[in-house]
Amino acid sequence: MAAESTSRTVMTDLSVGGMTCAACVRRVEKKLARLDGVTATVNLATGRARVNHPPGVGPDQLIAAVEQAGYSAALPEPPRKQRREDGDEGDEAEDARRERARLVVTALLAVPVLVLSMVPGTQFRNWQWLCFVLAAPVVVWGAWPFHLRAARGLRHSAATMDTLVSLGVAASFAWSSYALFLGGAGDPGMRMPFSLVPSASDGVAHIYLEAAVGVPLFVLAGRCLEARARRGTGAALRSLARLAAKEVSVRDGDGERLIPIGQLRVGQVFVVRPGERLATDGTVVEGGSAVDLSLVTGESEPVEVGPGAPVIGGAVNAGGLILVRATAVGADTQLSRITRLVTEAQAGKARAQRLADKVAGVFVPVVLALAVTVLGFWLGAGAEPQAAITASVAVLVVACPCALGLATPTALMAATGRGAQLGVLVSGARALEGLRHLDAVVLDKTGTLTSGHMSVARVTAVPGGLGEERVVRLAGAVERGSEHPLGRAITAYARRTLPGKPLPDVTDFLALPGRGVRGRVTGRLIEVLAPDDVLPPALARAPAAGETAARTPVVVRVDGETEALIEIGDVLRPGSYRAVDRLRRLGVRPVLATGDREAPARAVAADLRIEEVHARCTPEDKVALVRELRERGYRVAVVGDGVNDAAALAGADLGIAMGTGTDVAIGAADVTLVRGDIETLADAVGLARSALGTIRANLIWAFGYNVVTVPLAMVGLLNPMLAAAAMSVSSLLVVGNSLRLRVWQPSPTGRPSGGPSGRPSGGSSGGPSGGSSGGRPSRPAARTPL
Repeated sequence: MAAESTSRTVMTDLSVGGMTCAACVRRVEKKLARLDGVTATVNLATGRARVNHPPGVGPDQLIAAVEQAGYSAALPEPPRKQRREDGDEGDEAEDARRERARLVVTALLAVPVLVLSMVPGTQFRNWQWLCFVLAAPVVVWGAWPFHLRAARGLRHSAATMDTLVSLGVAASFAWSSYALFLGGAGDPGMRMPFSLVPSASDGVAHIYLEAAVGVPLFVLAGRCLEARARRGTGAALRSLARLAAKEVSVRDGDGERLIPIGQLRVGQVFVVRPGERLATDGTVVEGGSAVDLSLVTGESEPVEVGPGAPVIGGAVNAGGLILVRATAVGADTQLSRITRLVTEAQAGKARAQRLADKVAGVFVPVVLALAVTVLGFWLGAGAEPQAAITASVAVLVVACPCALGLATPTALMAATGRGAQLGVLVSGARALEGLRHLDAVVLDKTGTLTSGHMSVARVTAVPGGLGEERVVRLAGAVERGSEHPLGRAITAYARRTLPGKPLPDVTDFLALPGRGVRGRVTGRLIEVLAPDDVLPPALARAPAAGETAARTPVVVRVDGETEALIEIGDVLRPGSYRAVDRLRRLGVRPVLATGDREAPARAVAADLRIEEVHARCTPEDKVALVRELRERGYRVAVVGDGVNDAAALAGADLGIAMGTGTDVAIGAADVTLVRGDIETLADAVGLARSALGTIRANLIWAFGYNVVTVPLAMVGLLNPMLAAAAMSVSSLLVVGNSLRLRVWQPSPTGRPSGGPSGRPSGGSSGGPSGGSSGGRPSRPAARTPL
């Protein structure tokens, strides 16, 4: 399916079948790259190829190129068609069942051969002929997939892992057949001791039927387990796909009716009952409920929604019945965007994996050359033919490019899936690498560190007056007639702090431009105004540093008498304290850049202990700041949520957008924090470092395994059957190591990392001393007075 296009290139995804190792990946990529203007990235774990090509090159040409390389290819089906109506998983599940059946039959035939060959005490008269009869079907039918793919590769002048396995099995069985029929091993009373290391024959040719059946048995078992584990790494993506509803109850002039989700249109109202999943993104028009967003955004606590509140498709209605007006359908929904981003991320490759792919491209031919060289060397040195053949077969069997091909994609699938569960969307391997090496982050203020809306921070009532509760109720009532952000904040605060008490009506309402509002409530004149230069002594207090600018004060007067001072400001997000402190502990320098004035910016920076502050920044200023930091040697990320942040997001080493921000910012970013919680940025950095560490460990193992085992096989110190087991185990270890990322947990946040007079531990921010407040309740942050 074509994912996107421009005037110059088109991006198309292909499902590629028949790939078994990194050499296959490299061959498909090279074959596609031979088409003019075509570049491709192939993922072994997902069996997908992401192809960039000119509009003049059609999907049919891409598919033909893949088939010319010896593999099958097709355009992937839309997600809804990937599963049948009865829940069957289609062709992929059928293939898996067929492979399991092949493994079971192979095991039933191979196990007696292994026991008789490896336990001399079980060897009876003519035991070797029984082994020969049992081994023949394993060599032909059990190993048939390897022979078939090897022959297909041979037709296209290609050698892959299947070539090595097929040759190893064929050589072991051919030598054993020779030994039985012509080499004296067919004598009825023949006994054969088992050794981990090939031994001398004492004049009778040894048989290696245990290797002939052990190689396909262990490789089939390894690939079945490997495929199962690889499906586990993509579990998060499949769980996202399953969140999509299939049907929806629409309410219109004809009443309520059930329609397929594909027929739902923007603007239609649909019903969501308790326990049901929201069919698509929308706005609540009637009713109230608690909505569970944990599977969509990673938010653990249900969110209360009511009329006018936005909701996300895929969330679960955990409370009452609500009516929702659809605002997005199909590919435009947030769930679809999340799924698409995770899918695209899993198609990428880390720099280390690109090196591994280049090695894999020449790996199999080199192994074949080594096997032939070993055979010739042993024969030329006067060794027995069976010793030479044994060493050559062991070289063929033990070499494993599978682990090289799986090192990155399995870790990337597990990491991006886990990130999606935590509310972090990573665009690909390059973004993970960017997060891993990050050492400076430029943070926007409004909407990123702060909530972006005004809220009452403090109410100070005159002692002996009407009292805080009554004053707030009167002020909230008169401000109901105001559209000013300060007025809306006071009214919202009054309703929130006095639940169950409706605000009284107001008469004679009058807005006083530049000063405030006034009106009559229950017969009394209520004024909410900007304070005079001199406050009454009862309300005057010494503000904290920067606080006068950080909050906007208003005075409430009742019948001309001052009764209270209400301070209003933008509030810091609850996780901002912990987020900045955790970033410092991770060695990331926080830098605040905002379009707001100097004093409010400094107030927020003081609260969060951020030393470097840039105020009144235009979009161009933010781009210049990023450039300056990079010139100072920092690898810079920019976190923002607005259109004014888009240029800086695109120009940084890494762009990070708040999921609550604008589409422009999200589109320019490499990482999206879905639920708009800045604290998940520290989670993203930690996850990236764990993922890149896992990839490095996988590649070190994959390279190291071959560096150690191939020489052992060349000098005759490795039995072919053990070589087969080692080869399978190497791939399983790589996949198993990657699966650990599925249960990765963020570092716990608690006490600050540094004391009041010391720098935070592990940081390189150069920021002010001390740690965060940990779990402090949120308090107001800076806001330019209105």
